[in-house]
Amino acid sequence: MAGAGKPERAAPNGAQPPGGTLASALALRIRETILRGERAPGARLRLDELRAAYGVSLSPLREALSRLAAEGLVIAQDQRGYRVAPVSPENLEEVTRLRIALEGMALQESIRVGDEHWEGEVLAAFHRLTRLEQRSPKRERIPEWEARHREFHFALLAACGMPLLLQFCRTLHDFSDRYRRLFLARHPLDRDVHAEHLALLQAAIERKQRRATDLLEQHVTRTSANVRSAILRNSKR
Repeated sequence: MAGAGKPERAAPNGAQPPGGTLASALALRIRETILRGERAPGARLRLDELRAAYGVSLSPLREALSRLAAEGLVIAQDQRGYRVAPVSPENLEEVTRLRIALEGMALQESIRVGDEHWEGEVLAAFHRLTRLEQRSPKRERIPEWEARHREFHFALLAACGMPLLLQFCRTLHDFSDRYRRLFLARHPLDRDVHAEHLALLQAAIERKQRRATDLLEQHVTRTSANVRSAILRNSKR
């Protein structure tokens, strides 16, 4: 019973989540710490520590961790609790190949059916990303850059009209972002990412489906190659 343990803490904005949503909110908060690399791959998730950190009882905590296990971000170990999902070159390769296939499909369909409103949203997202890159030193804008970067990529895909496909794309993008944040934080990208985004934008707006999907594949593959190199370097230490 929830009343038998520590009281369940209110949501960050001070409002107590309605019934059934506490586990969802908790899963989201833990998920963000994993994606940001604050919880190391393979790290044990101790229930007592999590209960104290988030001020919740075991029931919503276990439900939240089970949801994250279903997503693949957490590993449930029989009788041994939970751990953050590990990382590997093989998993990165799978994520990369699936991203290229599914985001490429969504991008082609967006270019085919997207209207002027879609074009405006893509241009606005690119503009916000560019303004941020111009006005702030890189070290000071990492969290906001991550948000703007994601916003731009999904603006490109938004007109595809396939919610299930977009859901899969978001999940894969999250996995890919986790790898990038973990292994490239101390290793700057060795290329002009802004120029890659600009070329992708132009191809999409000009309705060049093949060129746009080729550029997207190159963009995703280059980042994956950098991350793979970082993983292999770390494994040799």
